[in-house]
Amino acid sequence: MTRSGFLPTIAEPLAPLHSIVAWPPEVLDTWMRRQQERLNVRGFGLPHLNLRAPFQTPLRSKELVAAFRAELKDETQFDVQIKGWKRLPSVIFLECQMDDKLRDLHRRLLSIGPSSHAPYDGAEYRPHLTLGLGILPWAADDLWNEVQHLTPPLTSFTVTALSLTREVGGEVQELHTFPLEDFPPEEG
Repeated sequence: MTRSGFLPTIAEPLAPLHSIVAWPPEVLDTWMRRQQERLNVRGFGLPHLNLRAPFQTPLRSKELVAAFRAELKDETQFDVQIKGWKRLPSVIFLECQMDDKLRDLHRRLLSIGPSSHAPYDGAEYRPHLTLGLGILPWAADDLWNEVQHLTPPLTSFTVTALSLTREVGGEVQELHTFPLEDFPPEEG
């Protein structure tokens, strides 16, 4: 069974996983990676905020870039508020505030396709930066107790660009960057 839940034929290779992400500013990225190293945990790739969870699509890279470029052409920069630490089974992350801007942008990015949708997209979407993924049950409580005392260096950050990524051999590669306008369009 493939990641999207479909059985491939013998000759059908697995489609790569793509995502749309925002990279946190350097100070937060560096802090997150230092904490991961100190705590001996990892997320998937470098710290990032998924605006669209990993998905598969039959679209080629050029078509996918064009579709996202069309959707994001008038998109403006936006702020992300950091709420605090959150724990789910086998995962600890820095939760970000869901607001109307993030909800709308996520909904619009989900419309690009055809593509698979992750179970935690749509109504289950929760913006976050993963600190640790695949945490073993025997380590989870001790790690959670330590993480709760960590204070991120920022309480918010501005997203100035979004990136289309692709997973290749367990590595996340950036395919294209979509800069966001630095001011809202004039009205009237």
